[in-house]
Amino acid sequence: MESILPLIDYGHIDYGENKVQEAVDKWTDIKKIKPNLNLHMIGKLQTNKVKYAVKLFDYIHSLDSIKLARKISLEQNKIKRSIKIFIQINIGNENQKSGIMIGEVNNFYKLCVEDFNLDVIGLMCLPPLNLDPSICFENMKQIAEKLHLKELSMGMSSDYLKALKYNSTYVRIGSKIFGERS
Repeated sequence: MESILPLIDYGHIDYGENKVQEAVDKWTDIKKIKPNLNLHMIGKLQTNKVKYAVKLFDYIHSLDSIKLARKISLEQNKIKRSIKIFIQINIGNENQKSGIMIGEVNNFYKLCVEDFNLDVIGLMCLPPLNLDPSICFENMKQIAEKLHLKELSMGMSSDYLKALKYNSTYVRIGSKIFGERS
């Protein structure tokens, strides 16, 4: 937190976290003092952590299943709070990665918005390591345009400059700023 506080004092307001419990410990008190901060859940969100995430985070970038959508909806309704949501797309059709398959995106989006009343503002992806990310970013741009979504969460420290060429509006560049996690 000692590395983040100077950024907060400087006026930076958006921060991403990968782990709910770590974020709760780190940000709960600071969010009370600085309510204008925007916390982004960028890691995989487990359903058993949703009640904590909905209370703390302003954005969830990793909605990847109907079960999770239902749980987020339920918890939001309990506390009368609406989180901005990104649907995670399994853009590389990788078995080991989470996310909605490309062919299911339209129906999943519709379900989230109409049945679960979620505020879906965009899409997120993690391209395969063995593929030029530009191919994935172009595909994501096209999917977002078809759904009339303005936000794209794609690009990390290694490929964010390419992601920006494809209209990424949120990039994850923590290791470029803070260094690799230990």
